[in-house]
Amino acid sequence: MAETLLEQIHTPEDVRLLPEDALPRLATEIRERMIDVVSRTGGHLAPSLGTVELTIALCRVFNFPTDKVIWDVGHQSYAWKMLTGRNQEMDTLRQFGGVRGFPFPAESSFDATVGGHAGVALSTALGMAAARDARNGTEAILAVVGDASLTNGISLEALNAIRHTTERMILVINDNGMSISQNVGAFARMFARRIAGIRYNRIRAAAELAGHKLRLTGLKSLYRAFKRAVKPLLLRHRSAIFEDLGLRYIGPIDGHDIPALCGALRAAAEGHVPVALHIATVKGKGYAPAERDPSKWHGVAPWSKHTSAQGKAQAPESWSDAVGAILCELAAEDPRIVAVTAAMRDGTGLGDFFRKFPKRAYDVGICEAHALAFAAGLAAEGLRPFVAIYSTFAQRAVDCMMHDICLPHLPVTLCLDRAGVVGADGPTHHGLYDIAMFRALPNLTFYAPATRAGLKQAMREALTGNDAVIIRYPRGPICEQLPESLPIPETLKTPCLLALGDTATWAAPIATELGLPYIAIERIKPLPECLNNLKGRPLITLENAAIQAGFGSAVAETHDAPVLILGWDDHFVPQGSEQELRTWGALDQASLLTKIRQFIQEQRA
Repeated sequence: MAETLLEQIHTPEDVRLLPEDALPRLATEIRERMIDVVSRTGGHLAPSLGTVELTIALCRVFNFPTDKVIWDVGHQSYAWKMLTGRNQEMDTLRQFGGVRGFPFPAESSFDATVGGHAGVALSTALGMAAARDARNGTEAILAVVGDASLTNGISLEALNAIRHTTERMILVINDNGMSISQNVGAFARMFARRIAGIRYNRIRAAAELAGHKLRLTGLKSLYRAFKRAVKPLLLRHRSAIFEDLGLRYIGPIDGHDIPALCGALRAAAEGHVPVALHIATVKGKGYAPAERDPSKWHGVAPWSKHTSAQGKAQAPESWSDAVGAILCELAAEDPRIVAVTAAMRDGTGLGDFFRKFPKRAYDVGICEAHALAFAAGLAAEGLRPFVAIYSTFAQRAVDCMMHDICLPHLPVTLCLDRAGVVGADGPTHHGLYDIAMFRALPNLTFYAPATRAGLKQAMREALTGNDAVIIRYPRGPICEQLPESLPIPETLKTPCLLALGDTATWAAPIATELGLPYIAIERIKPLPECLNNLKGRPLITLENAAIQAGFGSAVAETHDAPVLILGWDDHFVPQGSEQELRTWGALDQASLLTKIRQFIQEQRA
């Protein structure tokens, strides 16, 4: 069987050697390969489908890895991985030991930075450009930033700094009108007018072509007059914000027109001023179901590519679903309740809340720090905000939790979704560090429910007190009921196993096999009163979090007997299934049994 064009591509140099008329075929093959792989591995399909032509154009124009491109965020980068030597390994995408779902320098020299979180690419690219300028380098530095990421606070800080930092950098704005949910805010409205801009460019090109065919004289003056008359009507001064910041604005360009993209990228590279190149793309391009519903196909589990059925209809209730359902129940009773999320209304289970209580729901975009400071303002005026954010993304909002919520003692509830390991998204997305980052803050109650009943109780209690509240919970199906524990024996030499939150399901079979009592702990701060009854007894703590400054550390700080702390050690956790990662981290059942048996023997010696 003859090789496809894609199979002949091993580096961007191979893309440059292809004739131009072969590029549409290459784009088609990339999409077919992408759909085939992601249907089996799961992954971020719609974002990467939208950047195929852009990736080809980048490889045609620039000399990677000498030139550098930083993807914001990296879920746009599957085509990039295919064209930079990893196509044959794409079948291992997001699998344990396989190709990562985001750019990662340890995986390839073509990946300039880690690309798992939104909003940072522009700052990183600006730093690289400044370093290049300091050593009189000549390489091009590009940041490909989704229009939703551009509204992130870090991106705006970088935009403010570009012109007085460097004269040569290219910002490619990938404008598809989406983050994970539909984009919101003034920037979204500004970019939503892009169709008019593409129409203007097409009209101008048609006028130029007609002029050449008719051999009209005075073309330059004609074009200038056309531009003065028509451009303001269609573009509505979209470029002004970038030009006021000192960037030359080019666009909007059809992001699926490879020759146009190549021309615009070459023009951007030849200038001596920072450039904002605005391209319009279709999220999910080339796969009809993803084009119709890009939010649903943003990140997907394996599915049947023949039927387009994702197979989630019979899935059990997840922790995220339960948070949304309980919040709707509580909001029907309490008009003070409002919900806030950061471009993740469906991912955090708040879709129904937004539909049922639209005037009490706020999606602030990819702006986690703003979300918490905004919630502080809501709480200061008597409302009870519940802010739902993935644990890994809430990391950038620690200061707002301290300064704006805990210090003024405001009753904001932060729901930390995807706490613990999350599987195939890997180290950029595991929610392992929230306990260590937040538990030292005063005026804070910190819950980690083990069951649906515990979750509902925590959410109700958040409404009765005046403390800030954090509720952390994992990805996946919610636990309805835990197995009963053995009674705690009178002898103080018998250890007790304390399982935090979702690890109670890990602990129950281990406790049964070893004949130990276990307690499902559902509050991290303040520690539950039941621990006062365990004084003098060896304890074993288990948590789906980093053990440094975590729950076990909190117990050990006040306990008067030995404590064995079990959780994730001091290293970043790779991608893989939960069971693979637990085995890798020596937190699988066999490893835990070995460690606990050794601890028991030590206490009896």
